[in-house]
Amino acid sequence: MRNMPMPATPPMPATLMDKIWRAHAILERDGRTLIAIDRHFVHEGSHHGFAQVRARGAQLLRPELTYGFADHYAPTRPESAAGAPEAMDMVRRLAANTAEYGVEYFGLADPRRGIVHVAAPELGLTLPGLTIVCGDSHTSTHGAFGAYAFGIGASEVAHVMLTQTLWQKRPKRMRVTVEGALFAGVGAKDIALAIIAKIGADGAQGHALEYAGATVRGLDMAGRMTLCNLSVESGARLGLIAPDETCFAYLKNRPFAPTGALFERAVAEWRMLATDADAVFDKEIALDAREIAPVVTWGVTPDQSAPINGVVPVPEGPKSDAMRDAQAYMGLTPGQTLTDIAIDRVFIGSCTNSRIEDLRMAAAVLSGRRAVVPGLVSPGSMAVKQQAEQEGLDAIFIAAGLDWVDAGCSMCVGMNGDLLKPGERCASTTNRNFKGRQGPNGRTHLMSPAMAAAAAVTGRLTDARPLLKGRL
Repeated sequence: MRNMPMPATPPMPATLMDKIWRAHAILERDGRTLIAIDRHFVHEGSHHGFAQVRARGAQLLRPELTYGFADHYAPTRPESAAGAPEAMDMVRRLAANTAEYGVEYFGLADPRRGIVHVAAPELGLTLPGLTIVCGDSHTSTHGAFGAYAFGIGASEVAHVMLTQTLWQKRPKRMRVTVEGALFAGVGAKDIALAIIAKIGADGAQGHALEYAGATVRGLDMAGRMTLCNLSVESGARLGLIAPDETCFAYLKNRPFAPTGALFERAVAEWRMLATDADAVFDKEIALDAREIAPVVTWGVTPDQSAPINGVVPVPEGPKSDAMRDAQAYMGLTPGQTLTDIAIDRVFIGSCTNSRIEDLRMAAAVLSGRRAVVPGLVSPGSMAVKQQAEQEGLDAIFIAAGLDWVDAGCSMCVGMNGDLLKPGERCASTTNRNFKGRQGPNGRTHLMSPAMAAAAAVTGRLTDARPLLKGRL
């Protein structure tokens, strides 16, 4: 009897992360893997990487895979540019570096420019299955498209420039499943803050976090980007969502996305990225969307938060000292009702919540109403700004008494004069509430765009849902 060939061993069930990792792994050594990098985004803070390349007398290996964006130091209004020469020098340095090394640059005069984590997806530079890096921790935003996207340090920026590869330790796999229908006025920012509150600021440390469940699939791409953007605030290396019809529809006809038959072929491949049914995760977390209310932070880390109908907690347990320190910095007392906390200022913007969908939600609250505190609305890109103005959203913000400015990171990182005064308390749509993040001794409460708009109208932390009734 002849020896019959043994059937091939079927591949092990794989997660979305596993599939991208396998497709990009080049070699393994000492517990680390050299992976190929498909997209490299640079901004003003990337000048260290360019300097290292220059010091070696080298060139970028694949300059066509690197794209430059003016965002962190981009002025949001003419007077901020005139009053911040150091910031403008950073922008000019980025323009010079990208020109010298043949990198496509979306600078201040380019109508396509914006915060990299907003503008790059708009342009179709972010695609499923890609590995994407940037010298910014919130690069995890791009995982909303099923990309393996993460932030890197200055030396790693130079390594990617020189080799188009990066040494990485393979992260563990964690899945967060959210099921159920969200109540009106509750969105992706609330889901993200609820997850972080549940698992802690280090609960996903060392993991690639995949979001799943009917609630996640029901989010539009703006909501998915918000969710993935905040992945790093739970300690995760990155966040991912499997690409689906919502994702494909968003990408169709984007300037840098495939077109025609190439797009259809790409979609067929992107469908294969979904996590296999029997794939195993190292950690699983589940949330019921019906139990998620609008969330605000009371402390100085994103996990120090509570539903808007809650109170400032009594410090207890192993984190009691950190809680007391946070409450002292924020000027709050245990048991204080969150809706009794008065605010001094509002900021709507950042790579977390500055897309057109975010601005529409804020405008839904503000329409026909007047803010009782000053505020700033900064769209995430010039394309978003143009669309908002076409829809009349700018007129709503201005009529409410808020400043409508250009695209940029702005008050999220306290740039170009867009910052809090010492002791000021801000209702903010940003991603971090660390001490001094928005200005020396400034106090930041993180929340959704609708919640920030509600705070503007009332002058205190407020549940936006009653103000949205009949408007959604």
